[in-house]
Amino acid sequence: MSQYKLTYFNGKGRAETSRLIFAAAGVAFEDVRIERADWPALKPSTPFGQIPILEVDGVKLCQGNAIARLLARRFNLAGKTDLDQARADMLIDCYDDTTKSIPTFLFETDEAKKAAATKKFLEESVPTSLANLEKLLKENKGGNGYFVGDDLTWADLGFVVTVGWIKLVGASDPVPADKYPKLNALCARVEKLPKIAAWIAKRPVTQF
Repeated sequence: MSQYKLTYFNGKGRAETSRLIFAAAGVAFEDVRIERADWPALKPSTPFGQIPILEVDGVKLCQGNAIARLLARRFNLAGKTDLDQARADMLIDCYDDTTKSIPTFLFETDEAKKAAATKKFLEESVPTSLANLEKLLKENKGGNGYFVGDDLTWADLGFVVTVGWIKLVGASDPVPADKYPKLNALCARVEKLPKIAAWIAKRPVTQF
């Protein structure tokens, strides 16, 4: 049995950054995926009535970023110095700020409201965030490597997950190469890393 048990719905969502960290580190974990119908029975046993949850060393943790941060630190993917770690945390918080509105309109039943909110997200929120991220990436040695220092961190993995969210909302080209060449290249570079590519190839195909 694996030392790590990660439980979430059968989708990428708030668990995928942690899954990518496991993949990048080459660490085995139990990838438990539940159906929506199973959630009410599981919910009372979780710390805050939410998932994902990670069970490790006799401890049950929730909050997606807290889980991913722990794993990043354990597997040397958090950044080498305290400032590198803070920069990675800053980027993760930026991704959250960018995508936090998605659930409010993704499942909106009023089609007019949904269309308006989606348009605003794709034409205002996303370009603003991507422009800032492109600038930050360039600040790190020209932007030809990773977001933090010389090595892969969970900030790079989190960005790949964020791009997936943008695509889910309806962007056919979530990070246009002509506008954000460094970000576009970073996403491709991370997804081509052998361990990441292997995970992407074998993970269940899901909508979100």
